[in-house]
Amino acid sequence: MVDGVLDERRAREVAQHIAMSGRRGALSILTAFQRLVRLDLERHTAVVESATPLSATLREQIFADLARTHGQTLATSFAENPALIGGVRIKVGSDVYDGSVRARLAALEARL
Repeated sequence: MVDGVLDERRAREVAQHIAMSGRRGALSILTAFQRLVRLDLERHTAVVESATPLSATLREQIFADLARTHGQTLATSFAENPALIGGVRIKVGSDVYDGSVRARLAALEARL
């Protein structure tokens, strides 16, 4: 990590060093290291889904809000998912913010 961000070059060097070490258990160490790298990358990645295309202004507002909450290094992607019916669903790492009509209908169905 450099300034709170994963340094890909250093991560590759660490993985290569572990792989070339020839030590017993190197594979399990590499597996655990890969999992930690993947979790960190997911923590710095946001996926925003909406039923219809979002306007540029709304995209900028969502990006600004996410950057304020999760940091400026957050990589954000936008996707359309008609199954949401309406609203927005945002996933950052393991956190999911679901304001979609589909989620509200599912919650209503669970209560009935």
